[in-house]
Amino acid sequence: MRIESELMRGAGPLAVLKLLERREMYGYELVEALSRQTNGVLDMGQSTLYPLLYNLEAKGLIAAEWREADSGRQRKYYRLTGAGRKRLARDAKQWAALSGAMAALGIAPSPRAEAVL
Repeated sequence: MRIESELMRGAGPLAVLKLLERREMYGYELVEALSRQTNGVLDMGQSTLYPLLYNLEAKGLIAAEWREADSGRQRKYYRLTGAGRKRLARDAKQWAALSGAMAALGIAPSPRAEAVL
């Protein structure tokens, strides 16, 4: 299932921040992880991801550094900043509240039901 751009506008940055919380990643690696870990639901092309990354970097939520990968190629690695960690915590809390509200309306599974499964 592909998510409409209006919904992706809020989910995409949060998903990228969450992936970068775990470790530094380069662009293509992020594209692959988003697709694989969400079964394609948050699948986004590089033409969507790179403007998102530039935006997060301009806001100081992530930082980037060019480095040589094991393959010898130069890659731009992105990492979460302190401001990014604070934003991630705040947005994750808001996302959980939104998810709970949608579950209360019967639109999404209840977090309690998922915990039991």
